[in-house]
Amino acid sequence: MENPTPRRSRRNFIRALGVGSAAAAAAAVVATRPSSEPSPAKDGERADAGYRESAHIRNYYRTAKV
Repeated sequence: MENPTPRRSRRNFIRALGVGSAAAAAAAVVATRPSSEPSPAKDGERADAGYRESAHIRNYYRTAKV
């Protein structure tokens, strides 16, 4: 009796290629997701020091007025 060999067809190849691409895309999305934990404050910085208006920012807003 002969050993049955798996049938390799173009349809099975394209199906495997699609599944592999979807898995790779899902892995890339999961790997690039930012962590939900805030980073600890460095020495001398306040943890709540968010937006700070500087001269550069004031100049931008002044020139962007319509």
